[in-house]
Amino acid sequence: MRDCHDDIVAFHDERVNLSIDERNEMRARRNANRNRVQSGLKNAGHPTPKLFKSQGSYAMWTMVQQADKDFDIDDGVIFAKDTLIGPRGGAKTAADAKAMVRDAVDNGQFAIPPEVRTNCVRVHYQKGYHVDLPVYRQTRNYHGDGTLELASTDWKASDPESVTQWLRDEDRVQSPDAARGVGQLRRIVRILKFFARSRNSWRGQIASGFMITALVVENFQPDADREDRALYRTMLAIRDRLETDLEIEHPTVAGEFLTKVNNEGRTKFLRERLNSRLRVLDTLIDGDCTREEALEAWGKVFATDFFRRRSSTNSFAKRSGDRTSPGKAAAVTGARKPNPSGPVDKRGGGRYA
Repeated sequence: MRDCHDDIVAFHDERVNLSIDERNEMRARRNANRNRVQSGLKNAGHPTPKLFKSQGSYAMWTMVQQADKDFDIDDGVIFAKDTLIGPRGGAKTAADAKAMVRDAVDNGQFAIPPEVRTNCVRVHYQKGYHVDLPVYRQTRNYHGDGTLELASTDWKASDPESVTQWLRDEDRVQSPDAARGVGQLRRIVRILKFFARSRNSWRGQIASGFMITALVVENFQPDADREDRALYRTMLAIRDRLETDLEIEHPTVAGEFLTKVNNEGRTKFLRERLNSRLRVLDTLIDGDCTREEALEAWGKVFATDFFRRRSSTNSFAKRSGDRTSPGKAAAVTGARKPNPSGPVDKRGGGRYA
């Protein structure tokens, strides 16, 4: 397979992974909403949250760049159950708890007022993204903590931290470079989530980010030396898996599926898109494939001019890693070393948890 390791690493770092500025802006929005919720609840004489808990792709570090800035930040609002008491002394319903949070966060300054949805309160921003605030109640035990219930159509048992921890554990166990920060598995998740958002016409039809994350974890093909080969082989493995089974089980909730019963259109759409783009990548297997032809193929897969614009003489891409710090860049991106220091671990295999 034609070697495009450095190009895929550069693509991830420059076009897929979020920049420090984008992360900081999202963090500022998240914190501003937390302050609004706390102030609004206090001013209305309602109980204040026990804590806030980031979740979803924001907490899992799998968010990707998007031209339309349609980001989705999930930040759970957790109350002690015994503080959510209605005016007549009974427990607040799930709908009442969400309405309470919606009213608290709405300070009248939003162009689109915050709205109550099935599993959260949604706060819209003019830049295109939104913050979802799922509301939870926690039953205390003698340790001072306890089980969580999500305010949905009713209160239902939930564990928002379980999915975040699941991905961290899988990244650590399956990635050949996990000891050096965010591992290869999580980078492949980001790249394939970017792939799913690479065409506007695919929106609403292709598998969700959570579905793609679960499929990558299940079918990940690690490669300590080649990021491009790990990506290509994982794409193949996912396509082959979807040829036999379009359903995706929830990774942490037994008996629950991310795909709807008798409605696997999103995973079927993903399979078809992978099929057509893998045919484009067939050229990389040809022993006569030139660097320019390989870059052209990768560009077609992701609908970008990024690869075509890279110089054919640029053998080593600038590696910015997860942008945690310049000194850690090469380590986080999993840059190749001439002599790997150890063996490769090949072990491997809605919305709110």
